[in-house]
Amino acid sequence: MDLNYTANELAFRDEVRAFVSASLPPEISRKVIEHKRLGKDDFVTWQQILHRKGWIAPGWPVIHGGTGWNPVERHIFEEECAAAGAPPVIAFGISMVGPVIMAFGHPWQKERYLPRIHSSEDWWCQGYSEPGSGSDLASLKTRAERRGDHYIVNGQKTWTTLAQYADMMFCLVRTSGEGKKQDGISFLLIDMHSPGVTVRPIITLDGEHEVNEVWLEDVPVPVENLVGEEGRGWTYAKFLLSHERTGIAAVSRSKRELAYLEHIAAQEFSGGRPLLANVRFRDRIARVEIDLMALEITVLRVLAADRQGKPPGPEASILKIKGTEIQQALTELMMEAVGPWALPYLPDSWGDHWLGERVGPEYAAPLASRYLNFRKVSIYGGSNEIQRNIVSQMILGL
Repeated sequence: MDLNYTANELAFRDEVRAFVSASLPPEISRKVIEHKRLGKDDFVTWQQILHRKGWIAPGWPVIHGGTGWNPVERHIFEEECAAAGAPPVIAFGISMVGPVIMAFGHPWQKERYLPRIHSSEDWWCQGYSEPGSGSDLASLKTRAERRGDHYIVNGQKTWTTLAQYADMMFCLVRTSGEGKKQDGISFLLIDMHSPGVTVRPIITLDGEHEVNEVWLEDVPVPVENLVGEEGRGWTYAKFLLSHERTGIAAVSRSKRELAYLEHIAAQEFSGGRPLLANVRFRDRIARVEIDLMALEITVLRVLAADRQGKPPGPEASILKIKGTEIQQALTELMMEAVGPWALPYLPDSWGDHWLGERVGPEYAAPLASRYLNFRKVSIYGGSNEIQRNIVSQMILGL
């Protein structure tokens, strides 16, 4: 694979860079680069800017509002957005349920939901995990009983990311208890404003309200909101997860974080030598950088195969494993780089002073919170232990 950009690709990079520089609100960019918390409006503002430009869904077919870019152009776009501090496009609509609807949905579902995903008119969340069904997702117990032209849904979902903002949820439900546990699972599109839907926050160790539990009590869902065929939801879920795991690799964002780590490590604290002067610490940064370069090449190979109509296979599990390990390593090294100046998330500490006492540089304050938050990345999207099982079975034949 030739990793040198062509003249056309360099021109495209300049076009993207100029657009992002002119269009990305600086207050949003600052939040992203400094690891401060983003609200729904921050994400939607950027996504609507991309929608108006026609760049919100690079991976979609042109007929549905995609860009027609090749894999290298998509990679360049992601790199430029990440480097500038653009928020990631929320994956649940664009990268997850959107491709499922395109591949398996009924024509009316494509006509209704795809434009609303594209414009960020609908915010989606994912109803997969349950209190007793996480890595063993096929053991889910949320049931949907058909009564006339509706399903009546009862059950509980957990770790539902950003459900407090959601208009819609794509949800795995059990419509039959016969056969293997993977059988009898169906894929429903549920309006989060329906009677019987209750969202309760789960406040995580970093103090963040990012995930939720969702209670479904006699929730009526029109039968027409079934995607594909009843009992085929497990097939659709695997298709979706392969796209999710590829995106979790987050190469471009990790490259931005690597540059930020080097910036932090070059600072001098209290008159001492910068940590970057320590050869052992530089070696640890170098190892992460080498891993990140190898991951980037692997992602480009997957994108090239996708361009030829080959959806991500078990190699998506490799991307998920290595990508999340790199992300966690970067948060750990940042914590070490600032040492005692790293604090848990305390909003009042964001500044040069807190309660009248010096607490270190402002950029150090969010790093402990970020470290704690990123412990989850090796779990969601299918835990890394499960991904290693997939690799051993599908690639190594063990």
